[in-house]
Amino acid sequence: MNTSPLAILLLGTTLLAGCSTVDRLANVGEQPKLSAIKDPTAATGYKPVSMPMPEPQVAAYAPNSLWRSGSRAFFKDQRAARVGDILTVKVTIGDKAEIDNETKRSRTHSENVGLTGLPADAIQKVIPSNSTTTPAALVGDTSSSASDGKGSVNRSETLATNVATVVTQVLPNGNMVIEGKQEVRVNFEVRELIVAGIIRPEDIAADNTIDSTKIAEARIAYGGRGQITDVQQPRLGNQVMDILLPF
Repeated sequence: MNTSPLAILLLGTTLLAGCSTVDRLANVGEQPKLSAIKDPTAATGYKPVSMPMPEPQVAAYAPNSLWRSGSRAFFKDQRAARVGDILTVKVTIGDKAEIDNETKRSRTHSENVGLTGLPADAIQKVIPSNSTTTPAALVGDTSSSASDGKGSVNRSETLATNVATVVTQVLPNGNMVIEGKQEVRVNFEVRELIVAGIIRPEDIAADNTIDSTKIAEARIAYGGRGQITDVQQPRLGNQVMDILLPF
């Protein structure tokens, strides 16, 4: 019994849907569940950040001094400084890009080669008797090519919100790795905001906030899941066909 490629493709698509389809069928009519609060360092695939570090320096403290090195205030510094501390990130994205490129190229080539002074019998061997070609234009070559390419990009993104993150790692030079996730459910749609990256303690404001533009290796993701997202996404079969079909 021969199995058609389409049947194999449909079977593979069904297997890929697998658990996701079962879970969605089990939750028909139910609101999408919020994710449980988890330790980001215990997540599957988590790896501590490793960056080039300078040589460690021993801090020097003045004896009998009430001033603590590195502190901005006379009293205890309330800014995030240790693993587990909370830091508020002000996410501000206002990107806009406009690119317009156009390339044109054309070329025309023409050549004619004639033979004169040849005997009549030699010309008859080269030119058939019923041909209209003259000895002055026995060989001719004409070619032309042209290309016209245009491309444009017009992109505009705006995002302004705040999210609280947790310090997950303190690097040897004092920089900190932060990660935070925020979920908001409205009716049957969950909006997710994820922020992660590396920050400097000097960039933390007095109110324990930091702007997203000061985060190195920043990873900011904003999306959602629920009924609206499902409608906006193409079906699994369409996505597989888009990948496999060569045209």
